[in-house]
Amino acid sequence: MFNHDIGIDLGTANVLIYLKGEGVVLNEPSVVAIDSNTRKPLAVGSDARGMLGRTPGKVVAIKPLKDGVIADFDTTGIMLDHFIKKAGGKSFFRKPRILICCPSNITAVEKQAIKDAAIQTGARKVFIEEEPKVAAIGAGIDISEANGNMIIDIGGGTTDIAVLSLGGIVTSESIKVAGNTFDADIMKYVKDKYKLLIGDMTAENIKLSIGTVFPVKKDEETILVKGRDLNTGLPNSIVLSSNEIAEALKDSSDIIIHTAKSVLEKTPPELAADIVENGVTLTGGGALIKGFDKLIHKELKIPVRVADTPLECVALGTGIMLENINLIDNV
Repeated sequence: MFNHDIGIDLGTANVLIYLKGEGVVLNEPSVVAIDSNTRKPLAVGSDARGMLGRTPGKVVAIKPLKDGVIADFDTTGIMLDHFIKKAGGKSFFRKPRILICCPSNITAVEKQAIKDAAIQTGARKVFIEEEPKVAAIGAGIDISEANGNMIIDIGGGTTDIAVLSLGGIVTSESIKVAGNTFDADIMKYVKDKYKLLIGDMTAENIKLSIGTVFPVKKDEETILVKGRDLNTGLPNSIVLSSNEIAEALKDSSDIIIHTAKSVLEKTPPELAADIVENGVTLTGGGALIKGFDKLIHKELKIPVRVADTPLECVALGTGIMLENINLIDNV
């Protein structure tokens, strides 16, 4: 406990913390509930998430990260400090070193804000690494060789797509189309088609339960959805099918496919040839949506695999990098 290095996957939807020597010790929603009058935090993480859409006037549930970057610096600091303490990563005897991840292609100012938020928690040193590189390492890919590997990391706020070789990112793109976008797509679809208003948590539950981006001809899944009827203003319920969710998510999934093609088009021919053989690895929570591997394989014509623990790949990658500190670019 006296010399813990900490790896943090600072996600728009969830924060995961890796303690050196112990593994992933925390996975909680990136939400803070505060008193709007005093600005004091009332709950953080899972406890605060349960308050989303259900709080009285003076209690506000805040998601301090938006599209993979800090939208509310003070609240992010409160959240990080709480999670690090909860994970047991703070010691009276020695301040921790922290490796924290960010989306690729964010600005220097946005990257510095993430670093400052980590420093504010009392870290003695902070390293910043790009998520697709760390996710690839956490997914078990050896990126140190002169061999092309492609990663698609679909998180809550951003999707990061990168080609890696010789320990670094050769070409990449980061887009603000990811898990939160899918939730918004489902809410819009239900509102437009059924005139039923549902909240973020209901949309996310639909996504996790029957979400797919690859329509099927048989064995469709269904779910009962409850919300407020826009015509009557009264509670109502409908039944949604998995193919309807595929229809709702089509535009967003097409953007991810288009971006993946764009990254491949910018990839040197030798590395592109490697990717044809090695395929694409899917990580992040979005990788758990049914059919993403099939859709990418159909559109890109290359093999696709979903990482063994896609939600934890970035956090696991920070652990491997902390064990091999020479892998970090800015040591």
